Amino acid sequence: MKHFLVVAGFCVLALPALAQTTKFQGQLSGNQEVPSKQSNGTGRATATLNGSTLEYNVEYSGLSGPATAAHFHGPADPGANAGVVVPFASPASPIHGTATLTDQQKADLMAGKWYANVHTQQNPGGEIRGQMQKQ
Repeated sequence: MKHFLVVAGFCVLALPALAQTTKFQGQLSGNQEVPSKQSNGTGRATATLNGSTLEYNVEYSGLSGPATAAHFHGPADPGANAGVVVPFASPASPIHGTATLTDQQKADLMAGKWYANVHTQQNPGGEIRGQMQKQ
């Protein structure tokens, strides 16, 4: 019985490590675009990584027109551009979704090398952008 309790205790202690999540946030603005954009648009992207599953929410307002595309890009440091890593099903705010990430994508996100980007007709390369940072 004593050995059972010890094993059960270790199992209970291990559960929080398995269920650990990491939260991310990015504030979107035109001055984070590369090159910088003059925009009244602002927004916020939040995400939670649990294992290989990323759940995300993006809300924005004040763009020059309707969003034509929105997605996560990476890997890139602030001030650099990169390709799309997670396209969003719809660019209309609010955006909600999930994605299954590869080990490399998780490593890039954890290293702060992803950004959320919202594109418009007037700014096809992106009108507002926010670098995703661990919280």
